[in-house]
Amino acid sequence: MMTYSIPFEPTRAAGLQRLSQFVSAAGRHYQNNRNADLGPHDRSNVSALSPYIRHLLITEEEVLQAVLNKHSLQAAEKFIQEVFWRSYFKGHLETRPAIWTNYCRDLKSIKLQGGMQKAFEAAIEGRTGFECFDVWVNELKEFGYLHNHSRMWFASIWIFTLRLPWQLGADFMFRHLLDGDPASNTLSWRWVAGLHTKGKTYLARADNIETYTQGRFSPVGLAHTAVALEEPPLPSAQKIPQSSETYSGGTVGLLLTEEDLNAETWNVSNTQVKAIAGASFTAGRSDFPVSKPVHDFANAAVIDAVKRAGIHFNAPTENLETLQTESIRSWAKANSLETILTGYAPVGPVAELLVNLKQELSENGIRLIQLRRSFDTAAWPHSTKGFFALKEKIPMLVRHLHVPADEQLSFI
Repeated sequence: MMTYSIPFEPTRAAGLQRLSQFVSAAGRHYQNNRNADLGPHDRSNVSALSPYIRHLLITEEEVLQAVLNKHSLQAAEKFIQEVFWRSYFKGHLETRPAIWTNYCRDLKSIKLQGGMQKAFEAAIEGRTGFECFDVWVNELKEFGYLHNHSRMWFASIWIFTLRLPWQLGADFMFRHLLDGDPASNTLSWRWVAGLHTKGKTYLARADNIETYTQGRFSPVGLAHTAVALEEPPLPSAQKIPQSSETYSGGTVGLLLTEEDLNAETWNVSNTQVKAIAGASFTAGRSDFPVSKPVHDFANAAVIDAVKRAGIHFNAPTENLETLQTESIRSWAKANSLETILTGYAPVGPVAELLVNLKQELSENGIRLIQLRRSFDTAAWPHSTKGFFALKEKIPMLVRHLHVPADEQLSFI
């Protein structure tokens, strides 16, 4: 069995290699051992693919196809469900964008002062006195990654033991996770807090932590109860927008962002690509500083993606310093672009920036079109309520992995 360690190399090649090394363990081995946190230098019981999938250095379809080429759907059920949890969270936030809007608003409204400020600083500096929590804080800062079980314990201790606002904890993780995703991160914290599934919370228990860290930690003094947080009712779920825009002719450029770094699998094979640019927007995650490992990973991943796309499409490339309207407009004008194609950005900072960018480019006679993958279009409509509705559709969804090339993307 291969023993994975971190840090992560931010390239598609590294993601594919990790997938290849893990795939044989995606069946019963994963099901029986996935909950154990063996520490940052041994991830042999999990895939550790999330930083690559989050940026689509490798796609969900590629991961599922590789696993199903080796295992039956039943044998790899637990791992396949974990892949679809990511799709579920994205789809859920797409249909309920008010959750993201409220989170951002509430985060800005929190007044850090007095006892709360001291408790917050102790938490993010790893000085709480709870050894497991403090170790996870430093592990998160150093590696940009935590085992999924530890993320749940971390969030529960933050909310119910330290009694800090969940939004501050979600923001802290978002700023430090290489796989930090607006949907997965925000909704996971809400699930622990009892907001996602109303009244259902997750309580970090000392015996559970001791068991699944194999005795590395045995915390004393954790909260014994987890009373669900409350909030005003959310708006009803909205429909996933239909594919509406098409493009033809003209000079076309590709814009790669951290939301989709796999332009080779965009269905633009019949398009003459004149120029390719890439930029990350990690600074947009928070008003607080975003960690250097997160910046470095995203920036290097964009560079890798732009280089691959340049070779694939035989087009000149440019790495923009950051995803800013002015630099993208200048790049588009310098290359006389009439249309810019970019990967679809789900609800979050990049999506918000693209809304403004589209408007400004339109005023300059340039169209910005987002390409949404058919996998997302198929999965997201089943994500309006709990995960079970999507879980029921998994057999149907994986049967459609072999999508004809001309149907792989929708134009948004």
